[in-house]
Amino acid sequence: MLDIVDIQKLSEIARKDNILVAVDNCFLTPFGQLPLKLGADIIIHSATKYIDGQGRCLGGAVLGNTELMNEVSLFVRSTGPTMSAFNAWVLLKGLETLALRFREHCASALKLATWLEQQPQIEKVYYLGLKNNKNHSLANQQQTAFGGIVSFVVKGGQKEAWAVIDKTQFLSITANLGDAKTTITHPATTTHSRLSVEERQKSGIVDGLIRISVGLEDIEDIINDIHLV
Repeated sequence: MLDIVDIQKLSEIARKDNILVAVDNCFLTPFGQLPLKLGADIIIHSATKYIDGQGRCLGGAVLGNTELMNEVSLFVRSTGPTMSAFNAWVLLKGLETLALRFREHCASALKLATWLEQQPQIEKVYYLGLKNNKNHSLANQQQTAFGGIVSFVVKGGQKEAWAVIDKTQFLSITANLGDAKTTITHPATTTHSRLSVEERQKSGIVDGLIRISVGLEDIEDIINDIHLV
């Protein structure tokens, strides 16, 4: 749903009671947002996504001050969830092109979201780069980019959403994101399938919701592969 919070205000509140603030920055990457500068204590990344950027390996990253990271490092070294040297090398190579890739992801995502808003078969489009998004102003304050994830609700519920997904030939049907290849998924039956119907409804994960992770292909090719019923 691309909901965000005011990290700076949240951090100020937490600091009064010595509570640590951890931010999952996977969707925005260091190119799009710097939570530590906003007052957060810990940043978490699924490096499998944009940091690698090409779906080549699994990895993660935890960042923070020296004291906190010493604890994380001790845990990792003692319990074993460290990545292989090769995976670490792949992720480091991915960082070399992160800015170039993410800039393109964001530009294409905005074009896709703008196009979707104009389609009569769409009930709602979720993208922080749209000026009518409820969090657009906040995103402008604390982010330097709006990201490459676009979600939208198709009229007709699950049946119509599945029809749109099934008709794609160019897009990859998978729950992964942050890849060079555009991916499309139906959250209610994949990423959020373990939630009850009531929990999904409360979270906004309706049956007609589709999520697209906009890749690096030409935006016209991406749009042309989305056949709205």
